Amino acid sequence: LQRLHLHRKRSEVKQPFAQLAGVSLLKPLKGVDPNLISNLETFFTMDYPKYEVLLCIQDLDDPAVDVCKKLLGKYPNVDARLFIGGKKVGINPKINNLMPGYEGAKYELVWICDSGIRVKPDTLTDLTNQMTEKVGLVHGLPYVADRQGFAATLEQVYFGTSHPRSYISANVTGIKCVTGMSCLMRKDVLDQAGGLVAFAQYIAEDYFMAKAIADRGWKFSMATQVAMQNSGSYSIGQFQSRMIRWTKLRINMLPGTVLEPVSECFLASLIIGWAAHYVFRWDMMVFFMCHCLAWFIADYIQLTGVQGGTLCFSKLDFAVAWFIRESLAVQIFLSALWDPTISWRTGRYRLRCGGTADEILDV
Repeated sequence: LQRLHLHRKRSEVKQPFAQLAGVSLLKPLKGVDPNLISNLETFFTMDYPKYEVLLCIQDLDDPAVDVCKKLLGKYPNVDARLFIGGKKVGINPKINNLMPGYEGAKYELVWICDSGIRVKPDTLTDLTNQMTEKVGLVHGLPYVADRQGFAATLEQVYFGTSHPRSYISANVTGIKCVTGMSCLMRKDVLDQAGGLVAFAQYIAEDYFMAKAIADRGWKFSMATQVAMQNSGSYSIGQFQSRMIRWTKLRINMLPGTVLEPVSECFLASLIIGWAAHYVFRWDMMVFFMCHCLAWFIADYIQLTGVQGGTLCFSKLDFAVAWFIRESLAVQIFLSALWDPTISWRTGRYRLRCGGTADEILDV
């Protein structure tokens, strides 16, 4: 965390403020949750000299249309436009939704940012600060805002322990690991790869966009601010379904994902405990318990580092959520192996090896 400089108190401008590159923000929207308007409003109040907000909605009768029109009326001085209808170019509904906004983007940098993300006034300055001469993509470490309820605690524990452990490790060691929740990219590089259309055949478009940028010799950089998820709709069931969907995508894109369960606490501790017993004749269960305890403490320390402040739940809540999350890990993995289809937004898809997918149409 220190190496990545997370949670700097302010984003220092590395170049004159007025000379910062223009940014086209692409915002895919689908439906409304209790936090949507407050999340969206943070993008209208950013302290940045040159950016546009491109709000993209697939359906004319989507309630998000009214939310967008309200904000457009409230902030007439913000360069913002609303695109309704999308453009069918492939099976990925997010890409289809974003196409009109992407085609209308006027700046050299595009920032694709999910609807559930909220930002600070200096978030965009932080992102563009990382877009140095050899960098083609800047991304944010996904995290979750403080919210009420155990489901929110479970999400926060996952995005503060297991997820950043692999995400940060990959990026520190030079492995390209990116999620599409908040990504700032060079538009000309995306256009060289074929534009958004080239990624419409994939469900995990973020992975393939990052791969295309890396294949052209560009580096990645991580923002000092996290990509703060603040969805107003959340439950344990939704969290579990999301984890299963992500695991299915990783299995189909990266076959090595089948080894992922051995990186989880309980299974890894069992394997290492057995090895310690076999080699050193140590008590397997004692070693297992000590290893799990050390893992638990390390996860708590990491969580507080990612949080960057006081946690909104108790240590007991953390312990319960951590135990449940670790216990669900193998079950989530097996569920992902069992069924190769996923449900996302309003569609169902059958995944193919390599990351492509076929839409399942109801007849």
